[in-house]
Amino acid sequence: MAAQSREYEQLIYETPAPKVARIVMNRPGRRNAQGITMTYELDDAFKRACHDEAINVIILAGSGDHWNSGHDVSGDGPDNPSPDQVVGLCGCFTGKGWDGPYCREREIYLEITERWRNAPKPVIAEIQGSVISGGMMLTWLCDLIVCSDDARFRDATAAEMGIPGAEFWQHPYEMSVRQAKEWLMTGGWMSAQEAKARGMVNHVVPREELAARALALAENIAAKNPFTMKLVKQAMNFAQDQMGRKASMDFGFHLHQMGHMQAMLTNGFPVDIESLPPVIRANIERLLAARKAAPAE
Repeated sequence: MAAQSREYEQLIYETPAPKVARIVMNRPGRRNAQGITMTYELDDAFKRACHDEAINVIILAGSGDHWNSGHDVSGDGPDNPSPDQVVGLCGCFTGKGWDGPYCREREIYLEITERWRNAPKPVIAEIQGSVISGGMMLTWLCDLIVCSDDARFRDATAAEMGIPGAEFWQHPYEMSVRQAKEWLMTGGWMSAQEAKARGMVNHVVPREELAARALALAENIAAKNPFTMKLVKQAMNFAQDQMGRKASMDFGFHLHQMGHMQAMLTNGFPVDIESLPPVIRANIERLLAARKAAPAE
């Protein structure tokens, strides 16, 4: 499975079989947390695979023990994309009040994830270990999901951050409404087996078989007529959108922004610091103290 290119800082792009591209999130030390660098490298890699006529199917994988721990809140790396990286029309990232944060999250979380969800080629998630909050967005953009038997899923935004769900608000379209309510309200873990029973994943396999099973599924689909596969995907996505997914997504995103604003008004930070786990809370408080101590520009 030789890598075909090494120009990415936080991804590996490879072609493990004819007609199959495999995009690997490659920050194992940070459990593949998604920051600005990874976001725009993912966009480039998806575009690269979609524009390559030799590729019919895309696998999205993660290196290390865990697939994705969510959005990177470490403070490392750039806060915003550069003007030449921005792919949408919302670009006022330094706007006053909530204008800047709203535009930022619309660009780097909502609209760019929706673009990937509507990629014209089938995308298969190859998931192991933990998937947390923002990582669920990357899970749900995929058309098919193969996960290891030790995979587990959690959206902690409501239980620990004061936010009613991740920005890509697809929760009631991945499981029943009552299941989604309980999952968000309790902030608990969902096992791979439970995710399969709810219809959120296609296959659960032993971890040592994960990559081979995902590749076998990709090769099966890659051998089919690519235009037909494109039409199947478009038809299914359209049907889901006719059920109200896109309107619910936009509404959920704006309630997400309201949660941020409420936290900002009550404690001066865009998440509910009091509800955070102690380790994360300590990291956030150190980050805030460092910013306060930094000399004004």
